[in-house]
Amino acid sequence: MTFAHHLRRTLLLGLPLVGSQLAQILIGVTDTAMLGRYSVEALAAGTLAHTVFFSLLLLCAGFAFAVMGMASDAAGRADERAVRRATRMGLWLSVLAGLVVLPPLILSAPILRALGQGEMLAADAQAYLRIAALGMVPALVSFTLRSHLSALERTRVVLWSTLLAALLNVGLNWLLIFGNAGFPELGIRGAAIASVGVQVLTTAVLALYAARGPGMARWELFRNIHRFDREVFVRVARLGWPIGLTHLSESGLFAASALLMGLLGTEALAAHGIAIQVAAATFMVHLGLSQAATVRVGRFAGGGDAVELRRAARAAALLSAGAVVLSMGVYFGAGRAIIALFIDPADPQAPVILAIGARLLIVAALFQAVDAAQIMALGMLRGLQDTHRPMIYAVVAYWLIGMPTSWLLGIEAGLGPEGVWLGLVTGLGAAAIAMTLRFVRLAPAAPAEAAA
Repeated sequence: MTFAHHLRRTLLLGLPLVGSQLAQILIGVTDTAMLGRYSVEALAAGTLAHTVFFSLLLLCAGFAFAVMGMASDAAGRADERAVRRATRMGLWLSVLAGLVVLPPLILSAPILRALGQGEMLAADAQAYLRIAALGMVPALVSFTLRSHLSALERTRVVLWSTLLAALLNVGLNWLLIFGNAGFPELGIRGAAIASVGVQVLTTAVLALYAARGPGMARWELFRNIHRFDREVFVRVARLGWPIGLTHLSESGLFAASALLMGLLGTEALAAHGIAIQVAAATFMVHLGLSQAATVRVGRFAGGGDAVELRRAARAAALLSAGAVVLSMGVYFGAGRAIIALFIDPADPQAPVILAIGARLLIVAALFQAVDAAQIMALGMLRGLQDTHRPMIYAVVAYWLIGMPTSWLLGIEAGLGPEGVWLGLVTGLGAAAIAMTLRFVRLAPAAPAEAAA
């Protein structure tokens, strides 16, 4: 295969995954916007509840992401039974993980109060989470089915199902939060019901496609799904829990950076919140390409083709680098205009927030480069089914390098918001270097390299 072929295949596989990630972000944005229009109290409680729910979802989703690497490897060997076994046990583990985290979701108010949240805020967040908890298992099952379909390079259905979910979420929010068209006005509870409905429908669509979609019957995904497969169950569990902890470690890093920003004042925290949303949107491009890299690397690892494996990795890395250059151009050329879109010009704090946010987007140019590098290397390592060592790298880089550096530069050295973000760049850069070097070491050598 030529390098151009790898570029095309990675784009065909990765662009729908990028789109699905952006659509997932859109769901969160619309929830925030619609709750904000309902009331400030609902927005605050919804934001807190969503943070709790999403953190637990990321932790439990490690098993779903483990399926992607295992199923890709098996598909590369044309082993249909191994694909089915990996996904089946991924579904088992996802359901079990979802059930395990139900108690803290249902009884979240005492936990939130113990963490310093106000009585009313904790009660409203619990009201949301008690309903949203019903969607945890469907959400995790949906993640697992997405991994299965992505491993088989059926990513378009993943994109369309996520876009459908985003549209449905807006409609249900409009009906249930505000009580339109004769529906009861449920406020934050309406947002939770909408989320559960979206998760259930998305799962149903993906399950139906996995069972009866064009060319999918041969995989017989749901054949003997009730049977416990101890060998594969243990393999998915061993690969999955480090992925979940890696996700939690990274999300915790950004949550902690928000706390540091809070120490620097309301304007700094507001600017950080806007800039991080912008950076998260462009990061979705790299996340989608990283998942494509997992699939492509996994395919050639399973097929034992070292030459094509390395070409596939280089193609994914080149596409991600191109996206970094484009985002840098946007940040340098239009950063101030982008921040202005999120600010009410009549707000007396607007000029300060705008100035801080524009400076943060300049730092975000560096931020994007190292964040893209680390997520791409992470995706390639998952294609090789290597998850334990990357987890250790992530924890060390994020929490022993990144967060202390953010504190030292932003707080102690007096560099302010930019110092906090430079600390994040340092931690993510350390992770990128460590993970890239590990992939280079682990990737099988091409015959010419091995001979040399």
